[in-house]
Amino acid sequence: MLEVRNLRSAYGRIEVLKGIDLDVQTGEIVALVGSNGAGKTTLLRALSGVQPITGGEIRFNGQRIDRLPPHKRVEMGMTQSPEGRQVFGSLTVEDNLQLGAYRRRDKGIDQDRDRIFSMFPVLAEKRHLLAGGLSGGQQQMLAIGRALMGRPKLLLLDEPSLGLSPLLVDQILDAIVSLKKDGITVLLVEQNASAALAIADRGYVLETGKVAHSGSGSVLLADPQIKAAYLGIA
Repeated sequence: MLEVRNLRSAYGRIEVLKGIDLDVQTGEIVALVGSNGAGKTTLLRALSGVQPITGGEIRFNGQRIDRLPPHKRVEMGMTQSPEGRQVFGSLTVEDNLQLGAYRRRDKGIDQDRDRIFSMFPVLAEKRHLLAGGLSGGQQQMLAIGRALMGRPKLLLLDEPSLGLSPLLVDQILDAIVSLKKDGITVLLVEQNASAALAIADRGYVLETGKVAHSGSGSVLLADPQIKAAYLGIA
């Protein structure tokens, strides 16, 4: 589904992505892990088109997309739930979800919204409240739901558990696994590397803008070097 070859990106003169190669197959959960500053968020931003690239190629379902604007990538089936949630605080929960479907003209929008309310019942309870008044966990659910309203084939998730309690982290990760069962492919950036690799089919470890390791989630999770360097396990 997604093919990335020799991808490079920079902020001014500072090169952040230094030739990234990765693949995501249809139906997979693929985790991107690594220390702060490794380039994980920059990579997702480059894939979704909001961060310019300086070299390389991105192909989505066989079509080169790195020259396309972000909204065209959304129309093709790639949406992102950004780091920090970035919900529209002055709008209601329901309006935030509606904005996620702004490019759609089909008749399934209400049905998809109701499916998100089933996935995250607390959002249904607070559908008429302003998003800015939600807790951090509820805002994260809303950010994921808003991205899902675009009916993605590939969902890019950036740090969905950041700042959440362990109970809410478990709820978010369970929701991600359920997305795979619904046929949605997921590329997941997650600070909780152990949890991400535990649910991932495959993973990539980024280090200073390059892929340092790759393999199945279970293999990476069991690797002593990765445990020590990235999971905090001696």
